[in-house]
Parts: sequence; structure tokens; C-alpha cells
Amino acid sequence: MPKALTDIAIQKLKPRTIRYEVPDPGACGLRAIVQPSGRKSYAVRYRNAAGRPRKLTLPTGITLAAARKLAADALLEVAQGKDPASTKQAARRTARAQVDDTVERLAQQFIEQHAKRHTRKSSWRQVGYIFKNDVLPAWGKRNICEITRRDVRELLNEIVDDRPVMANRVRAVLSKFFGWLCENDILAASPMIGVPLPTREVPRERVLSDDELRLLWLASEIGGTAGAYVQLLMLTGTRRSEIANLKGSEVQDVLVLPAERMKGRAPHRVPLSTQATNILASMSKLVPKLAKGGYVFGSPISQFGPIKHALDEHMGDAQHWTFHDIRRSVATGMARIGIAIPVIEKLLAHKSGTFKGVVGTYQRHAFLPEMTVAVQKWADHLDQLVGRKASPAKVVRLR
Repeated sequence: MPKALTDIAIQKLKPRTIRYEVPDPGACGLRAIVQPSGRKSYAVRYRNAAGRPRKLTLPTGITLAAARKLAADALLEVAQGKDPASTKQAARRTARAQVDDTVERLAQQFIEQHAKRHTRKSSWRQVGYIFKNDVLPAWGKRNICEITRRDVRELLNEIVDDRPVMANRVRAVLSKFFGWLCENDILAASPMIGVPLPTREVPRERVLSDDELRLLWLASEIGGTAGAYVQLLMLTGTRRSEIANLKGSEVQDVLVLPAERMKGRAPHRVPLSTQATNILASMSKLVPKLAKGGYVFGSPISQFGPIKHALDEHMGDAQHWTFHDIRRSVATGMARIGIAIPVIEKLLAHKSGTFKGVVGTYQRHAFLPEMTVAVQKWADHLDQLVGRKASPAKVVRLR
């Protein structure tokens, strides 16, 4: 006769490539279940009044003695004509029905109480975009307790075919969303556990050559706010959103960018070359609201697609590029013309690289004089690329 299982014997059970069950001779119907991950649990196998095989999964983390007691209780219910597995499922459905928490309502709550408070404006706007366009159309009216890991996988699989990178972004937003729900005791566990990245991302390495920079600058001379916007990106090396949302109050002798608009959540000062100063001065004439403290371009620039399409038409057969490639190209180009790496990193507001660790903690020099020289040297280099003589131009005062 087989010996009854013991706690030690169960601990010694080794995982296999597939899930398997080990019956316990010490309790009728009780099974020890071993997952491929090594996690162990218990379940009771029985037949209901109609003779159909049924399984009752027992709570995780219990001892063998507790599992045997629960198995005996379950089989007693079976002997009385009841079905403990069906009873458990009905109780779960009732509990879910009592919680009037739809994905749509909790998503709005998550954006207002978490995303807007702890991320940059551009970041929480992307969170809102993902919920509006990808999550809510699929789950909006569903109760949050109904969302399973299978639902998550199916949603990501629908996105990954056409938009592989966006599938990764959706997964990241959902991980934060369900994590926030667990932290606030709305959910007991996140369905994101065990969901891998839908696709592997390769870091972009695209750097525009001097000839491509020349073509881009000439294309940006289409004029108006769009042309000025692209030229300021090329002259300063700032991020796309930092210039797109630039306000007149942030334009002084340097650009004074507040912490809430910076990726590193720290204020940043960007020196202005003669060329950049002249562009900003011309915008103050083009945009009357600028003098009253409004946005430099009249309103935040958001239609990047049409701007890039117009630039591509003027650039001809240039290889594919993105707006963020401009920032990488500025950093690379500055290094190529002899500007020191620490100065470039300060200009780009990088906290890693030269300024990580102990250096970042104790080194407090702002590098503003060095950055001022660097941006002017870079602007003169761009002038030379497009065939203009790099000589001190007449500066129009901003204020």
C-alpha cells in the first residue's frame, strides 16, 4: 500500500516540463499539484451528483494537514449532494458583481490620481492616449475583477502585429495600472504577472550625416512656426517636447526649462546661440501672444507627422529618420567638431555617463560658460554646412 504523503515529501517533488499531480493516499481525492515553475498547490478530485468529474482548487500556501481537512469537508458536501467547486465559483461571481469598478472608471481615476501627479505632462498624455485607443475599446465596460492574464495576452497580440513597439508601451502602462490597483487594495493580484514583453526593441542608432543635416536645415527654411521649431531642435539638441511646449516666460538669456517638463525631473538651462536668439526674436513678431507670456509657437506643437512629411518632401531621397534622431545627431556632431563630452552631456541634461555615481553627487559646476561656447560653435558649424559664412550676426534682443 502506498505511503501517505508528508510535507517533506511534497517539498522534494521536482518540477517537470509539464504540470503534474501526485495523489495523496492519506486523503481521498486529494492531489498535490506541481507546476513547471516549481510552485506547489493542492486540489480535490471528485464526481458530482451527475457523475461528472470535478476539481476544487484549494487555497495556496496551506499545509498538507490543512489541505486534508479541506478535502474531507469538500467530500462531505459531495456526499450531501452538493458541488463545492460550483459553490466556490458562484461565490466568486457574487463578489465580483458587488464591486462596481469598471476598467473605464478606474483608468480615469488612475490617470488623475497617479499619472498626472507622478509623470511629465507628455507622459501622462501618452497614458491617456493608450487607454483611449487601445485599452478602453476592448475592456472599458468590463469589471476590473474580470480581466485575466489571458485577456492581457490577447490584447497585446492584437497590437503587436501592426505596432510592435506600441505593444510594449501598452504592456508598460497596464503593468503600472494594475500595480496601482493592487497598492490601493482594489485587486489582490495583478494579471500582468508572467506576461512577457510582446516584442524585443533594438535601440536606435540613426545619426544624420553632415549632408543630411544640411538638407534638413534647408528643408526647415519652409518658414513659419514649423520651420523655426525644427531649426531650434537642431541648434539646441533639446527633446522634441521641450521645444514644442516652449513658453515665452521660459525664454530669457537662456532657455529656462522647469523640472515638470524635463525627463529627469530637474530644471535645466540651455544657452542660446546667436542664431537661436534671432529665431526666437522672429517668433515674437510672428506670434503676438508671445509678448504676453504665451507659447512661443502660439500653441504647443503636436502635429509632428505633417511637419515631418513636409520636411521629407524637401529632403528628397534621404533615409528614414525621426525627430529624436536630431538630438542624437547634435550630440554626435558636437563631439566630432571637438566639443568635450562632459559639456555635451550637461547640454543634453544627461544624468548618466560622466555624471553618474559619485561624480553626479559631488560635482556641482553648471558648465554654463562651456555650454554657451559649445552651442555657438555648433550653430556656426551648421551655418558652414548650408553655405553661410560663420560670422557674428546681428543679434535682436528678446526683451
